[in-house]
Amino acid sequence: MATVDFAIGIGGEAGQGIATPGDILARIFARRGLHLNAYNAYQSIIRGGHTFLTIRASDQPVTNMGDKLDVLIPLNQDTMNRHLKLLRGGACVIYDGDKLKPGEHAAGVQLCPMPMKQLCGTSKLGGNTVAIAATLQMIGIEFEPLEQVLTRQFKKKGDAVIAENVNMARAGYEYATTNFKAFPVKAPRGAKPLGIVTGNQATALGGAAAGVKFYAAYPMSPSTGVLMWMAAHARQLGIMVRQVEDEIGVMNMVIGAAHAGCRAMCATSGGGFALMSEAIGMSGMIETPIVCVDVQRAGPATGVPTKTEQGDLWQILGAGQGDYPRIIVAPTSQVDLFKIIPELFNLVDKYQCPGLVLADLLISEGTSSVDPAELDLNVKIDRGEIIFPNGTSGNGETPNPFGGYNDNAYLRYKNTESGISPRAVPGTPGHIHIAATDEHDEDGTLISDEFTNPAKRRMMVEKRARKMQTVLSQIAPPKLYGPENAQVTLVGWGSTEGVIRESIAKLAGDEGIVANHLQIKWIVPFHADEIARILGRSKRVIIVENNYSGQFARYLRSETGFKAHGHIRKYDGEPFMPHHIVDAVKEQITGRAEVSVPEHEILV
Repeated sequence: MATVDFAIGIGGEAGQGIATPGDILARIFARRGLHLNAYNAYQSIIRGGHTFLTIRASDQPVTNMGDKLDVLIPLNQDTMNRHLKLLRGGACVIYDGDKLKPGEHAAGVQLCPMPMKQLCGTSKLGGNTVAIAATLQMIGIEFEPLEQVLTRQFKKKGDAVIAENVNMARAGYEYATTNFKAFPVKAPRGAKPLGIVTGNQATALGGAAAGVKFYAAYPMSPSTGVLMWMAAHARQLGIMVRQVEDEIGVMNMVIGAAHAGCRAMCATSGGGFALMSEAIGMSGMIETPIVCVDVQRAGPATGVPTKTEQGDLWQILGAGQGDYPRIIVAPTSQVDLFKIIPELFNLVDKYQCPGLVLADLLISEGTSSVDPAELDLNVKIDRGEIIFPNGTSGNGETPNPFGGYNDNAYLRYKNTESGISPRAVPGTPGHIHIAATDEHDEDGTLISDEFTNPAKRRMMVEKRARKMQTVLSQIAPPKLYGPENAQVTLVGWGSTEGVIRESIAKLAGDEGIVANHLQIKWIVPFHADEIARILGRSKRVIIVENNYSGQFARYLRSETGFKAHGHIRKYDGEPFMPHHIVDAVKEQITGRAEVSVPEHEILV
């Protein structure tokens, strides 16, 4: 059990410098050994609108933004009006007393007005620094960590800027010491310092660990952070990075790089993935392994570019016309994103097919604390049976299992028992072949050039399909979390894992309802028998997902025949909070609903 668990909310309009104080707090908490989770609810405009960043910290792992705020820092009146009335007793609000006026609020909320003009002088954004300093003082964190982080944060701007910010912070810290009541719970020191990582950074790190040497993308939120990290570290890591004119070009360049023998990756969102679909089918036809990350956002069309959703499942399942092997995975957290990229590359190299990752804005743009040991860059790399010009296979073995370099009868698409054919890097002596998007014979000859030979067409379709017969044995099946004999089984996929698990603890502790949890990560191939066995023993199954139509519920039924007893769905662009799931479970077990759609309050 956590002995301390608090959340800080910073709100204002775009352009008021909300991200910087969020970064500063996250660094201080992580260095102190506190676990954290940060979620930024922002708009797709450069200035104006309403932006609200929530940072939740605890001495135990936290996986979502939670249900409450303990400290509110409103940088404008709009944020004050939206959030103050939702604070509970014991919370505090730190604000510019010269400009903002508090309204209706709960009993026990501490109002902490600060004379920002006096404390900041002429600095336009200094109020952010002052408010952070006051917050740290009230939760019992010394001034020195803030001074260190400010020095690092403003290092590029010179000593004068560093000194100005440190002086403002000190003034705010001292003002809070003299004028405000300390927060009831003090922030402890954790066992060891932690790092912080966003999901997009974790994706890029995973690609670097996997040995990616070519990355292409067209900037499309919320996936752009992967491109930014890759571009910033490209020269250091020896990765060729290209910002391409559109997503059609992106996927074709990635396939070209992979065909040439290097590991190649891209990331996009739903609209960009739609443009990639035909080329992904090409990857399946010419059996060239690539990895593409779809960071889902609210759709369709442009949709809501800065909001989260799990709405692309059926698009991913149907990407490219016709039948061809593919591997689809939906990671559950930032660390899982890092770990899944190398694992997926090993699989697609072995099975010579595209690998598709279903992330979403919640985990890709969200920030989490991480033990640096979990980001182990020394991962196992298995290139499968690829043949390089130096005479070795991708596993470093020689001779390769598909014949020598003087074998003039090299069959790139050889009809093997496993369906996996020899794959030679172009330029390997004795291994000339054709790679075209038309259906082909074993050596790459287009069957339509001869005549549309039905026997050869059937052979090639079945050869490619056989590759998928053994993939399931290479990936871990889902496991039931919690007591087996539960009243309710909550089923989720992808990023909902953390919030579901916290809701289970709340159901047990606050409501006396025993629930367990099955989280699905591997979408294709699907552990249908194992999942059907687990759910078949469950008393009541409720599926939790961030979309309107219950896309995963339909997929589950199509693969297993299992129909869930209830559904909790959210499609307003914001993620689930624990109380959304708790309230919906209570609603459904009393028979008041089969489908619950939680209404998103800014806070509760």
